[in-house]
Amino acid sequence: MTDFDRSAVAWTTSPGLVGYPCAVSAMEERAAAIRGAEAPELVWLLEHPPLYTAGTSARPDDLKDASRLPVFATGRGGQLTYHGPGQRVAYVMLDVQRRFGADVRAFVGALERWIIVALDRLGVEGEVHPGRVGVWVPGRAPGERERKVAAIGIRIRRGVSYHGVSLNVAPDLSHFAGIVPCGIADRGVTSLSDLGLATPMKDVDMCLRRSFETVFGVETLLLAPEHADVAAPEPVSK
Repeated sequence: MTDFDRSAVAWTTSPGLVGYPCAVSAMEERAAAIRGAEAPELVWLLEHPPLYTAGTSARPDDLKDASRLPVFATGRGGQLTYHGPGQRVAYVMLDVQRRFGADVRAFVGALERWIIVALDRLGVEGEVHPGRVGVWVPGRAPGERERKVAAIGIRIRRGVSYHGVSLNVAPDLSHFAGIVPCGIADRGVTSLSDLGLATPMKDVDMCLRRSFETVFGVETLLLAPEHADVAAPEPVSK
């Protein structure tokens, strides 16, 4: 694809569960195409089968139960996290150099604001904490510590980002017990379901899309997966 609007960001959602290695391969191909001005930027929404990923800062001791789920070493920043059904993963392939220059922190901050604005649309208060990348919700009772609802892990290669954000909608939170999530042992994780919200994934997706447009100041172009030029992998069965 060479004839496209560079001011707009393509947006697509894959049905089913998408295997992790195939997703990484597809992201790398798309990032290279964006870098070569051969394809538009893309936000890709999907779900993975249950698995752990280990970022470039992952510590071996933080993998508490290596036999519980498959573990994939990955080139994104950050430490260990869980992906699985009921978690909305948003892979963000943007020309960061064009949009943010060399200010990677500004890009990460925009990702955090995106999730906070989306959560606000869903009636959830999200917050950030200095020194801890991601989005948290405050404790529900006096003295209760905040819990993480969305993780962020990105990689930027030659000015183009890939990997992205994972928002816990209604995943099996028990799988987080097999790791120290994001290397933070004294804080828990939560989800929209855990907070008492039975929010359909399609409603979450709509909030994510509209909030992305607001925070990043762009128009998104909704594409069916087969028209997204992502070399989309075959979904794996649940």
